[in-house]
Amino acid sequence: MRRTGPEITEALLHGYVDGKLTEAQRASVELYLASHPGKAAEVAHWQHQNEALRTLFGAAANEPVPARLDPQLLARRRTGSHFGVPWPRLAAAAVVLLALGVSAGWYGRSAVFPEETASAILIEDAVTAHALFTRERRHAVEVAASERAHLLTWLSSRIARPIESPDLTAEGFTLVGGRLLPASAYSEAGPAAQLMYENDAAQRVTVYVTAALPDGAGDRVFTTLDSLDAFYWANDRITCTVVGDLPEAEMQMLARKVYAELTRRPDEAYRDI
Repeated sequence: MRRTGPEITEALLHGYVDGKLTEAQRASVELYLASHPGKAAEVAHWQHQNEALRTLFGAAANEPVPARLDPQLLARRRTGSHFGVPWPRLAAAAVVLLALGVSAGWYGRSAVFPEETASAILIEDAVTAHALFTRERRHAVEVAASERAHLLTWLSSRIARPIESPDLTAEGFTLVGGRLLPASAYSEAGPAAQLMYENDAAQRVTVYVTAALPDGAGDRVFTTLDSLDAFYWANDRITCTVVGDLPEAEMQMLARKVYAELTRRPDEAYRDI
């Protein structure tokens, strides 16, 4: 079959993530990603990283590169010397100092930043994914609710746990669809499934599910992160984080319903959420 669009290169995928493509190029990339779920998950991870960088550094991420770091200026300096020291020696010294700095930072990290718990990491991932994808209109999900059976079969196979989409219609929310998200770099729970729901007021809630943690221990956490409420629970089968920006009583009601449907246990078991 003859290719009708541009070749989908890594550069083109990065351009897609950075919003640098023309409408025609974007359409070609989206068509490609629709038939390459592995690459789609990788691209979603890049988008996740971009969003995290913007959250961490704000406007600084968009500032121009300082003049002292201009590539042409640096290239010219390579042929000469600086303060009488040949460039190769400066480069070697820089590499040694960088290695020492990285080693010191790595081994001293726990003294400055206490080790995060698995639940905290998963909650952060769930909140970040919610903030990233709920603002999308055309690309909020990978697979729409109209393909619910396919969506649940696919996500269940990828997280290696059978999952269902909780029925929240009585609470005023309908399933929009879902997507597969890559595993956190710091988590042993594996990839995650995100299910998205929406009500008539266009308010969205997400359900973030992974396989159980290695110890299979149960846990329950309610927290607010970046102005979003997150209800997290874990058992010996899965972990689940319900994320939204709704009145607390409504979020509790939704979280209880999700818990009851995903565990097939009575709602009363989670009254203390």
